[in-house]
Amino acid sequence: MLVSYMANLDHVFHSLSNATRRAVIKQLASGPASISDLAQRHHMALPSFIKHIRVLEESEIVTSHKKGRVRMCALRPRGLTGAQGWFEQECRRWEARLDRLDGFIEAQAVKEKTNGEKR
Repeated sequence: MLVSYMANLDHVFHSLSNATRRAVIKQLASGPASISDLAQRHHMALPSFIKHIRVLEESEIVTSHKKGRVRMCALRPRGLTGAQGWFEQECRRWEARLDRLDGFIEAQAVKEKTNGEKR
């Protein structure tokens, strides 16, 4: 389970590392769209654009299905859940580290103040 979670997390971050794919995710947040409409907005040849869609599908952020002769794409927000969980975990870890650093700095300040008063 952990291995598949981490593999999918790698796919998600790979997907998010590209500006075109982030823009597609943003566009699809407004609702489904055809691949040709999405590609047109990015001034990109359809074969090149389809590669971006495949990356998004592999990371399970986007799904596509054929509707007649048109391939429609839709956002699958659940695909971002793993990344969201990872970020939340990392934020908690860094907050704990910063809290310990704050405590250390405060203790050092008190120690210096005490040492200064003794002199």
